[in-house]
Amino acid sequence: MLMVGPPGSGKSLLASRLPGLLPPLSAAEALEVSMIHSVAGQLEGGTILRRRPFRDPHHSASTPSLVGGGVKARPGEISLAHRGVLFLDEFPEFSRQSLEALRQPLETGRVMIARANAHVSYPARFQLVAAMNPCRCGHLDDAQLACGKAPKCAVEYQGKISGPMFDRIDLHVDVPAVDPLDLSTPASGERSATVAQRVAAARALQNARFSASDGPTCNAEADGEALEAIAAPDADGRALLTQAAEKMKLSARGYHRILRVARTIADLDHSDNILRRHIAEALSYRRVLPGRSALVE
Repeated sequence: MLMVGPPGSGKSLLASRLPGLLPPLSAAEALEVSMIHSVAGQLEGGTILRRRPFRDPHHSASTPSLVGGGVKARPGEISLAHRGVLFLDEFPEFSRQSLEALRQPLETGRVMIARANAHVSYPARFQLVAAMNPCRCGHLDDAQLACGKAPKCAVEYQGKISGPMFDRIDLHVDVPAVDPLDLSTPASGERSATVAQRVAAARALQNARFSASDGPTCNAEADGEALEAIAAPDADGRALLTQAAEKMKLSARGYHRILRVARTIADLDHSDNILRRHIAEALSYRRVLPGRSALVE
């Protein structure tokens, strides 16, 4: 997920709340995560970790610190975030080399560290959550605060992130500026515990769905025939997806990622089938490139 919004809109706060929405680690996951942290020398007290990791490295972090490396080829932040969340704030401020190094682990769920004295493979199946300002000054949509280079500055700033990296992000979410009046009114909306219950129910449904297989354990890991088996939309949904794929110039990766997101949306909706509305919502989260219409009739 990539959150885009002006400074102070609450992007970092939202990201920090995500671990509380995730279900607890299973016994197998807890052992796997604890072993990685033990290898990295970050297992406090020698006890098994029970909470999903939340890692938020600074944007000045080097590529080896993110993907792993060093003399002893230790795991990096992406492996320490295994089965949890990797939060990258100020996303475009990370070096281009570091961001591109994330592409392969995002696809395979593993990272290979090759050194002269060792070749080590570490698990790296994490949820990438990133946040960024729409432009360097951060106030692209506010004419009173925007710099004199808008909107060119936004194109240049967002251009620091490659198209293939954008293509690997399932959810592109605009986070609007907070109205000062909202800060003085009573908070509304659901509590995190309520949302966490829905997430746990959807995850339990996925665990049951894949319990008979030795492959994926959740929708995000499904691929190939497994994805087709669980995420085939109805006729209206497939027609919408086909039309959108042409208009939005979706890659094969983008097409399959929409199916995964739609399957999860349907799970949260307690629907056995993927309907047109689930496909429409999944499409609404995709990034629309300049000059291409997001509207699908």
